[in-house]
Amino acid sequence: MVSGHSITRRASAAAVALALIAAAVPAHAQAASCAKPLYLTFDTGHMEVAPLIADVLNRHQVKVTFFGANERTKVGDGSLGDHWAAWWRARAQEGHEFASHTWDHTYWRADLPDGRFRVRASAGASAGIDHTWTAAQYCAEIQKAADRLQQLTGRKPLPVFRAPGGKTSTRFLAATEACGYKHVGWSPAGFLGDELPSESASNAALLKKALRDVRSGDILLAHLGIWSRKDPWAPAVLEPLIVGLKDKGFCFATLRDHPAYRDWIARNTR
Repeated sequence: MVSGHSITRRASAAAVALALIAAAVPAHAQAASCAKPLYLTFDTGHMEVAPLIADVLNRHQVKVTFFGANERTKVGDGSLGDHWAAWWRARAQEGHEFASHTWDHTYWRADLPDGRFRVRASAGASAGIDHTWTAAQYCAEIQKAADRLQQLTGRKPLPVFRAPGGKTSTRFLAATEACGYKHVGWSPAGFLGDELPSESASNAALLKKALRDVRSGDILLAHLGIWSRKDPWAPAVLEPLIVGLKDKGFCFATLRDHPAYRDWIARNTR
């Protein structure tokens, strides 16, 4: 006769084994069996909550795509600086994906008649100053962040980028795609609201809205810290959001597996 304690021990051992197997399965293989996929993405920010976000993602075995710019942080020398190198390296080891958010978080502001663009960075030495750039200059700005991400993570970033604020034009997108970078925005319901004032958009309200509105295939957007929000969104909303979405039958994949980008990524990753 097998004792209850023996059965419990065997069940626990089996659960641990299954968890280890699941963790060992490549993210793209997990995505192939994902019937209701979501694509959670994080842009850089002040980084104070970055370790907490990483803990939540690891605990729930959720793989995401990080868009990196060298933004000002609460601690250290910028979000892509040496201070945060170990954090980025650990995310790579966990199987996350990476892509450029431009080096100095440089916004497209306008198309100019001569074919150039008006841009303005929100980080770095030229923060807050308008400049006139060629397409080649903006592409170099994308590439600089991608090169640094590869140096930090040891992984080649995806050949996509996210323009700060999601601000673009048709001509601008044609120019950046011509130099090898397809733009990734986010779904309307995927704007998770962590940039909004907590006085008018509480964490409880943002969680309720996301759980109600998010649909299969959506690209979700959050940040590794927002300076202006008094009641931080992460990790307070992140964990119950992941749990709630999984309870509704959703699963998570990286942009490498997104149907709008996977062929582009496969063709342009060497």
